[in-house]
Amino acid sequence: MARPKNKTELLTLGKKNFELLMGFIAGFPKEEQNAEFPKGTMNRNIRDVLMHLHHWHLMMLDWYTIGMKGEKPDMPAKGYTWKTTPELNRWIWEKYKDTPLEDAKKNFKSSFEKVRNLIKKHTNEELFEKKRYKWTGTTSLGAYLVSATSSHYDWAIKLIKKAKK
Repeated sequence: MARPKNKTELLTLGKKNFELLMGFIAGFPKEEQNAEFPKGTMNRNIRDVLMHLHHWHLMMLDWYTIGMKGEKPDMPAKGYTWKTTPELNRWIWEKYKDTPLEDAKKNFKSSFEKVRNLIKKHTNEELFEKKRYKWTGTTSLGAYLVSATSSHYDWAIKLIKKAKK
């Protein structure tokens, strides 16, 4: 499916890619799910990937909460710019690197549900009209949500596939 352009597509593709990712992971034996990836990637295992996705969900939820109050959220995070996203991702990795895989799965599922519920609260127009909210700048709320959900899950599947070859 192409990049979502409306609420239904956003919810459908987000759920589909979430389920594909979790099903793909479940297809590995437990020891393989916990195994380290080959050298060369910052996210060293499946847990790292899930906690990366989880934290980006949390940041999206935070941007939304602050932005919808009429305030300007720190995007992507306080002390970071879009150009320093690799450093932010390293900080995320450091923060969660000792999280057990089963906790990572639960955290990811929980934050996924919170983001889905946020999407469900809005109309197509609220989600996909550009410049509707001051905090989203020239883009739409939906564009941020696509990046935090379906597109990010697709990245995760590709990363794990490459690491598990």
